[in-house]
Amino acid sequence: MTALMIAALGALMVATAFLSGLFGMAGGMILIGVLLMLMPLPTAMVLHAITQMASNGWRAFLWRAHIRWRPVFVYLIGCALALGLWSLTRYVPDKPIALLLLGATPFMARLMPKNLKPNPDSIWQGSFYGFVCMGLMLMTGVSGPLMDTFFLGGNFGRREVVATKATCQVVSHLTKLIYFGGIIDQAATLDPVLAAVAIAASMLGTTLARRILEAMSDAQFRTWANRLITTVAAYYILYGSWLLLVHGSVASF
Repeated sequence: MTALMIAALGALMVATAFLSGLFGMAGGMILIGVLLMLMPLPTAMVLHAITQMASNGWRAFLWRAHIRWRPVFVYLIGCALALGLWSLTRYVPDKPIALLLLGATPFMARLMPKNLKPNPDSIWQGSFYGFVCMGLMLMTGVSGPLMDTFFLGGNFGRREVVATKATCQVVSHLTKLIYFGGIIDQAATLDPVLAAVAIAASMLGTTLARRILEAMSDAQFRTWANRLITTVAAYYILYGSWLLLVHGSVASF
């Protein structure tokens, strides 16, 4: 990649890490959509994994006093089960399918029956969400919208939501890196300079968001987080549908 392209991606990573640092979500969802437009899917997944590991790892460190460890350990049980299943199939989705799933995930989560309110402290729910979220991670690159619904359903404050989710995401993205960087048949490689820029940009954006998150109320946090996720998800549904239509039209000729 050219120096200009690397610089542009670095700026985007700062901005998306800032969003994730502020809301604990959305930034990774925006970033993977842009990367899927620019790169082959396995390469986009590997770069996104490195970026998000840095962003979430630094965020977890900054808010380490607010991490709820029981939900983290239960969530990781489901992640391990999902990786085992996907490793048997080595499935890699097409870009339009990945984008459609990426956009549909928040709406799918909101259609769950109200009597099945997410409980992050439940062993069974935590394992189930871990399994499903890890599956979505390997299909779309992110699992944030569904994970957000899970953690927002508990009695967590905004700092606990951000810290606990970030800790889960570090392991989720590490798993994604292992899958797309080594397990699948068309495993991706990555320019070390671009990887270094991704790590530095993610840590910078996360740090910049900390003071603003401190100033927000829990009500403001939940309201703006839901609005942002809905807007981004709707865009990906439209864009994925357009790609699917175009690919289908080309294939018919």
